[in-house]
Formats: sequence, structure tokens, C-alpha cells
Amino acid sequence: MPRVKRVILNNAALHVISRGNNRSAVFHSDNDKLRYYTLLRELKDENKIDIFHYCLMNTHIHIILNLNPDSTLSKFMKQLNLTYFHYYRKKYGYFGHFWQDRFKSNIIDTDAHLLQCGKYIELNPVRAGMVYHPEEYLFSSYNCYANSKPDGLITLSPVYLGLSDSAQIRQKQYVDFVVDNNKIQGTVLFFLREPSPLFLEKFKDELCRPSCRSRFTQRVFYSP
Repeated sequence: MPRVKRVILNNAALHVISRGNNRSAVFHSDNDKLRYYTLLRELKDENKIDIFHYCLMNTHIHIILNLNPDSTLSKFMKQLNLTYFHYYRKKYGYFGHFWQDRFKSNIIDTDAHLLQCGKYIELNPVRAGMVYHPEEYLFSSYNCYANSKPDGLITLSPVYLGLSDSAQIRQKQYVDFVVDNNKIQGTVLFFLREPSPLFLEKFKDELCRPSCRSRFTQRVFYSP
């Protein structure tokens, strides 16, 4: 049976997840994570993709990226994961299936959802017991947002930039939001557009299922 096409909207933010096969480790050292990070930096511009947030865990990868009509997501992910696989196979003498299925992509449909999703992935190392505080983890976007640490991979989220004209206030609000679980007020900035009526009609059966985690499209769709 052919796969259903992956649904991607223009000017859309996506939460992309790649996992090792059978949840096996894909990174065994900081050097492995640095190699994947370097690939992300090299390939994002080539494929006209902006990266808002990321977290490289031992067994999986989280990326929140922004697409425009010229973005080539499938090419980007294929280049990224295939090139890293060749690096891993050469370094560790690995044979067999490396990634678990294809990457998953969840459409982020609101500004508040974008903030929550960034928070979720940057707290992954804390929930996993790898660090006590998210700023202690080297391979995530947290320090870029919370501490203005330079990160050539990151394009600051327009929702984050809209929190305040002051960089210091934005950082404080973000830290309070992520670490202390305080709510951020006034984040309806309309950066993310709602799907068109045609989109909603086409997928209304999917969207009404209990497993949908957001108002519109928080499901995984697969492309050929």
C-alpha cells in the first residue's frame, strides 16, 4: 500500500523527530552530536530551512523548523540522516537498519504551541536525568534563548522576539516560562496562520480523532 503524502503548509513551523532503530543510541559521544550539529548547520541553508529549536538526545533528535515555499524538507532530512549514518557506520563498523522508520513531522499551529513545543524539547535532558538544569546541556537551543549564547544553527523564533523589545526581558520571561513554569502573557502574535478551509475539509475525519493533540493538524502524515 502506498504511503499517504506528508502534509506540509507553506510558512509552517514543524516539530521533526528522528529516532534510532528500536530506540537504540545514535550518539555515543559529544563528538557524534557535534557531527550531527555540524550537518544541520551545513544543510539548513542549502535547503532554505530555518531552525527555531533543537535538542540532540542519545537515542533521538528533536528539531523545530520553519518552512517557506522554497524549502525542501524531505531532501534536507534525507541528506542529514543518510550522511550521519555513513559517518556512524565508518566510525563504529555498524551494519543494519539505523533509523526507526522515516522521520516524523508534527505541524505547530499556534504561537503558544510553538513556545510550548520549544520548552518541551529543551527540557528533554532534564526529564531524562542527564542534567539538573537545561542550561547544563550543550546540545540544545536553550542557552541561545535563555542566555544569548551564540548559536549559528538557530534563527530566533518570531514568537520569542515578540515577547519584548528588550533582550534581557525576553530572556527572563523565557527562563521563567521553561524552568519555573510561569505563563507568558500576550503571545497571540499571529505568526502562524490557521490552515485553509480546504485543508480542514480534506482532513476533517483525521482532525476529529481523539488522538489529535491540537486544534488542527497535530498528527503525523507520511510522504512517499
